[in-house]
Amino acid sequence: MASAKMPDRVTATLSELIRSGEYPAKSRLPSEMEMARQFGVSRTVIREAVSRLKSEGLVESRQGSGVFVREIGPDTPFRIDPAVVESILSVLQVVELRRGLEAEMAALAAERASKVQIAAIGVKLRAIDRAVAAGKDGVDADMEFHRSIARATGNPHFQALWDFLSQFLKKAMTITRAWEATREESNEQVRDEHQAIFDTITRRDPEAARSAARHHMEMSARRIRSIDADFVRAHK
Repeated sequence: MASAKMPDRVTATLSELIRSGEYPAKSRLPSEMEMARQFGVSRTVIREAVSRLKSEGLVESRQGSGVFVREIGPDTPFRIDPAVVESILSVLQVVELRRGLEAEMAALAAERASKVQIAAIGVKLRAIDRAVAAGKDGVDADMEFHRSIARATGNPHFQALWDFLSQFLKKAMTITRAWEATREESNEQVRDEHQAIFDTITRRDPEAARSAARHHMEMSARRIRSIDADFVRAHK
């Protein structure tokens, strides 16, 4: 375990213990010394991990009493472990979460998008092909296409949530698009799926847009599952 990674791993483990109820709300965490012995790390690492848990709103210090698990409340931030990008299963779970988001974004964009916003979505769609033709992976253009749909919902929370999820998806999208580039059939599928989303938004058909976006996410998950493990390792 590299020393630079120790706080990350201890933070992730403690976070999971808290979220799973192993350390329930209002309970006191073990002392720094006890946790250092338990995890086989220095007290400095434990101190850093606890500091991160405090910043995430999961624990709080009580003068003279120790560190206690906070009750989950409206000020507890939503969090996804950054290590999610290291596991195909975890990436698929984020894609599953994204499936509902993309479906509603497309439906609302079909209802609400202005002509200017629809034109902008079309520009982003064509930018994907231009990026690929220029020898790029098209990931940034792909993300901008979906972000433009989020913007067209007229609800800023959709774009904020998309931006949050996208930081965990970019690496997976990079690997997926590299895999698709080796298979023309997959490449064509992605183009057709994006085009279908755009066409249904242009027709202002919310139900068809919702269905097209959901289908795109389901197919994305299928493509991720099909990626060879050696290919993933080579592109990390």
